[in-house]
Amino acid sequence: MSNPSTIPKTARARGKIAPVKFAHIVFKTSNYEEMIRWYKTVLEAEPMTETPVVTFLTYDDEHHRIAIANMPDLAPIPPQSVGVEHCAFTYDSLEDLFATYERLVDLDITPYWTINHGPTLSMYYRDPDNNQIELQVDLFESIEATNRWFEQSDFDTNPIGVKFDPEDLIKRYRSGEAKEELLVRRRIPAEEVAAQFPAPPETG
Repeated sequence: MSNPSTIPKTARARGKIAPVKFAHIVFKTSNYEEMIRWYKTVLEAEPMTETPVVTFLTYDDEHHRIAIANMPDLAPIPPQSVGVEHCAFTYDSLEDLFATYERLVDLDITPYWTINHGPTLSMYYRDPDNNQIELQVDLFESIEATNRWFEQSDFDTNPIGVKFDPEDLIKRYRSGEAKEELLVRRRIPAEEVAAQFPAPPETG
């Protein structure tokens, strides 16, 4: 495995021409209205353009971050298929991530997996088409600090992370527990690593 501290930060630093940002994701769906409602709700997104064929949604100054294309009669993707595993969205702070979790719980939208990866604290959701969406917050303030964590952690034996109970973590956070204690990714025995993976999605 490459040591992250040896990886150049940007393509430009290597003298390469690369994109300046990641712009948007497009989902094709036969659950058009339901998918639009879900992404509006979860990401607090607003429509830039709405038509019977496609809707563009954004939550910032980009003209669209999510596009949803209406394509009736699509077949579900079998779980054991190649393709994108999940998409991730980063929040500005731990408080923002926790507030989003609480807002969504009140709307009966709950994560199927909550895990401390080490570099991030992450909550995973499934949209109406079973696409996997990660809501996360970075736990380190710089790439240098993140790289130091990789160098000193047990990432080689546990590249997944350690599951956490969001209700318990939020309670401890709101009680004033030190972040250094709250957010540290504890080491677990190798035989427990597989148990950190999420449960398979329900079918039928």
